[in-house]
Amino acid sequence: MSSDAQPKHVGGEYGDIRANINIPNLTAYLEKNLSGLKTPLEVKQFKFGQSNPTYFLTDANKRRYVLRKKPAGQLLSRTAHQVDREYTVLHALHKYNLQPSTPPEKRVPVPEPYLLCEDESVIGTAFYVMEFLDGRIFTDVRLLDLPDKDRKEILRGSVYALAKLSSVDPDAIGLSKFGPSTDYFPRQIKAFTRISEAQAAAVDVDTGKAVGKVPFYDEMIKWYYKHVPNEQKFGKRRIVHGDYKLDNMVFHPTENRVIGILDWELCTLGSPLADFANLTQPWGIDPKHIAPYNLPAYSVKAFKNNPSKDVPISLEEMERLYCQLMEYEFPIKELVFVRSWNMFRGAVISQGIAARAARRQASSENPEQYAQSIALFSDMARKILEDEGMTVDLQSKL
Repeated sequence: MSSDAQPKHVGGEYGDIRANINIPNLTAYLEKNLSGLKTPLEVKQFKFGQSNPTYFLTDANKRRYVLRKKPAGQLLSRTAHQVDREYTVLHALHKYNLQPSTPPEKRVPVPEPYLLCEDESVIGTAFYVMEFLDGRIFTDVRLLDLPDKDRKEILRGSVYALAKLSSVDPDAIGLSKFGPSTDYFPRQIKAFTRISEAQAAAVDVDTGKAVGKVPFYDEMIKWYYKHVPNEQKFGKRRIVHGDYKLDNMVFHPTENRVIGILDWELCTLGSPLADFANLTQPWGIDPKHIAPYNLPAYSVKAFKNNPSKDVPISLEEMERLYCQLMEYEFPIKELVFVRSWNMFRGAVISQGIAARAARRQASSENPEQYAQSIALFSDMARKILEDEGMTVDLQSKL
C-alpha cells in the first residue's frame, strides 16, 4: 500500500466478529436493561482498535450503539483493559456537560455512556454500551484528502477539544479518587516498567518464543527517572486521556470540530502535558529516522524537518494555541521529555499488542505490524532527545 493509499476515515468501518461474543446473552441483557432498545440485534466488530474489542450494534429500529469489552482470557496487566474506568470517566464528563453551570463552549465532547455490565456471565467479560457518534474519524494526521483550510481547522479543533478536557477540575466532577495524587510521570514510569516486564515474558503459544524486552529499556528508564519535569509548574492535576490523538476523535460530519473523544482505557489524573505531547507526536519525529524500518509508510507520521505538503499545520501554531487556551508560557520546554516518554511508552504498548498476539488475544486484524514497531518506537524516543542535544548512555550500540 502506498503512503497515500491508506484508509482515511474509519468511523463506519466494521466487519465480521473477530473476538467472539455471546449474542443471545447480550441481546437478552440489553433488552432488559437498556431503555429504548428493540431486538433483534445486529452485531459487527469495528476494524479499528487494538486493546479492548469494540462492537457496532444496530437494533430493530436502526438505532445504533457501541459496545466495548475486556478481552477474553487471562490478561497480562491488571491495570489495562479496565472498561469500568472508561465508563466512569465518560459518565462524569457527560454529567458535567449537562450541568446548567457548564457553558456550551466548556463542554467536553464525549459520547453518552448508557450502561456498564460487570457480570462476566453475560458475555464472558465486563463491558459497557455507549452512544454511537455519526461523524468522521481520521486515521491519517496528514489529512491529504482535504483542502488545506480544513486540514488546519481540524488540527486546531483537536487542540480546542483537549483544552476543554484539561480545564475540567476532576475534584469538582467526582473524580478526585480516579488517580493517585502523586506526580504523573514517575508514576507512569513505574507502572509501565511493571507492565513491560510481564509482557516481555509472554510466550508464543505455537513457537514457545518469548516476546522479549523493549530495546535499551533499562537505559531509557534510568534517563527518564533522572530528568522528570516539575509538574507543579503547570498547576493542579487534571484528567489525562492517556492516548489523545487524531484517530481517537470523532469530528462533526460537515464541521471541523470534535464531537467525541474515544478510547479512554488509559485515562487517569496527572499532567495535561501528556495529552498535548501525544497529539503533537508526529511533529517531533524526523522522517530520516523512520527510513531504516520496514513498516507501512502510513503507520508512523514524521513532520519534523519535513517541508512537504504532508504537514497540515506548524508545531509552533499548535503549541501557541494550546498555551493561549491553557494560559501557559510559550514555548513549553518540558515537552521534549514528554514527547520522548510518550514515544517510549508507545514501544511498551506495541510490546503489549505483540504479547497478546503471542497469546492469541489480539483484537486487531494486523497485530504483527505493532510487533515490528517496538524497536522503532524505542529508537525514536532516544532520537527525540538527541535531536534536542540530550544524550542517553547506552551500554551497547544500535
